[in-house]
Amino acid sequence: MNKFQILVVEDDVPVLNLITTTLKAHNYRFITAVNGESAVSETASHNPDIILLDLGLPDIDGVEVIRRIRSWSYVPIIVISARSEDSDKIDALDAGADDYLTKPFSVEELLARLRVTQRRLALMHNIGNEQAIYQNGLLKIDYSAGCAWIGKEELHMTPMEYKLLCILARNTGRVLTHKFILQNVWGSSWEKDISTLRVFMATLRKKLESAPNSPQYIQTHIGVGYRMNKVE
Repeated sequence: MNKFQILVVEDDVPVLNLITTTLKAHNYRFITAVNGESAVSETASHNPDIILLDLGLPDIDGVEVIRRIRSWSYVPIIVISARSEDSDKIDALDAGADDYLTKPFSVEELLARLRVTQRRLALMHNIGNEQAIYQNGLLKIDYSAGCAWIGKEELHMTPMEYKLLCILARNTGRVLTHKFILQNVWGSSWEKDISTLRVFMATLRKKLESAPNSPQYIQTHIGVGYRMNKVE
């Protein structure tokens, strides 16, 4: 039995059955919730390792669920939603979601996202062994503490944003392709995920750059990928 416990928040019975059957077949432990209020309650009482969250819930919007949970927990939240507009993704990511999967989705894609999240949790658990401090201009990353600052202001990032920042920082000066980033963060190189990557980069830039439209740190190479610039 997989030691990770998943909270599945979904009110659509066929989708809920698909997800739970998939989790059961791959030996994940899981609990379920069919509305936002029970999702918050189950998170507080069972402390799941990962949350799979639908946004279109019958009582409160999923984005509000994210905000409530983020007020006291950093549990990874993977949104599974039929909402596919960038604005919907940005709202969820700004509220604190770690990943965004659009319906309809394949079982293989869902399992890949779960595996990546598990690896990220293991990375965050072990990162305390890394003592190096990264400094680039006003940007400072303390890998041992899992924190980053611009000057004296701490950056409040989701685990996904932090991992993206660390990948870029560890490869300062090097152009990282979309495929490289997707494989190292999401565990996939599916072209359709590039739009999700762009959304994450936009939210990261909003927190990192004083002028996101004229970025100092993260440079976009159109059609190729991104690079962390060396800032003097």
